[in-house]
Amino acid sequence: MHSTPEIPRRRFRALVKSTAWIATFLTAAYAAAADEIIRDGIAAQVGNDIVLISEVMDRVADLEAQLREAGAPKQEIARLRAAGLEKLIESRLLEQIVRRGELYATEEEIDAAIESIANENGITTEQLEATVIAQGMPYDEYREKIKSSIEQQKVIRAVVASKVRVDESEVRALYKERFADQPSGGQVVHLRQALVTFGEVTPVDPVAICAPIYAGLARIREGESFEVVASEVSEINAAEGGDIGWLHVDSIASWMREVVDALEIGETSEVVELPFGCSVLKLVDRRDFTPVTYEEAKERLQQEVYQTQMEKEFRAWMEELRSQTFIERKGHFADAATLGSKSGFSDPEEGPEDSFF
Repeated sequence: MHSTPEIPRRRFRALVKSTAWIATFLTAAYAAAADEIIRDGIAAQVGNDIVLISEVMDRVADLEAQLREAGAPKQEIARLRAAGLEKLIESRLLEQIVRRGELYATEEEIDAAIESIANENGITTEQLEATVIAQGMPYDEYREKIKSSIEQQKVIRAVVASKVRVDESEVRALYKERFADQPSGGQVVHLRQALVTFGEVTPVDPVAICAPIYAGLARIREGESFEVVASEVSEINAAEGGDIGWLHVDSIASWMREVVDALEIGETSEVVELPFGCSVLKLVDRRDFTPVTYEEAKERLQQEVYQTQMEKEFRAWMEELRSQTFIERKGHFADAATLGSKSGFSDPEEGPEDSFF
């Protein structure tokens, strides 16, 4: 019969002390984690899952900063945060369906999706990773977002797609709506425009107001690109370098048609003085217009109808899922459903006794 070897008293005391330290450490770590959640706060419970306040704030941070900079009222900030919470609630519901159906995205699927995104943007996956990191997002977080997107698409295909039916009549109705009034022929032109208007200035000083257009044309004549000049001086489509796209010649203003008819492809007009301002045009390209037939448009219109039906079915299914799941918005977020109330919401910086909004 073998006896259990005796642990020397000194080692035993050390072992007990070590075990006690580990227990204390784990208890402290758990308490710290719990304290972090308490200090952060739970915005909503969704079944057995939770949404933290910090998640809501992170989701809406950029848009909220823009709204605050624009002087948006607190009620608008409240609506933004409420909408952010609802999106996160939907994400939790979809995550639960993913777990139940084991619809997880594999590493291979994530890699393939990232490669596809890189190819669509004409870059390598390494360049895409560098771009993501340069924009301040850890690459692991980016992969996690791709993973969630793939899993949500799997849920939609598994649960919603089978309910979608695209009828030929719907496609033909959309074609009629889009193309019934299209011209039977003629030409279309691709134009860029730099424009300044007199606005509500009184009295109007056309020379002073149009000066940037005349100066801009001089720069173009000296070799600067129309796009750069338009981005600096034009009141319309400046961010696009004055690009106003493809237009059928029968649809443009008579003064513009007269100017465009006299231009060669790539040529820039003189300054056109108008009753409302001054403009200069560039003819980027010109081509004959061929009416779009139903057969030519059918495939993309079918896809558009399909996407519309898919969204409709998804929203109906999501509302049904919400009704079947315990969802409780916590604390100040419980007020999100009553944004029209007389009391409104307060700013979080106004003090701990004020509403979270």
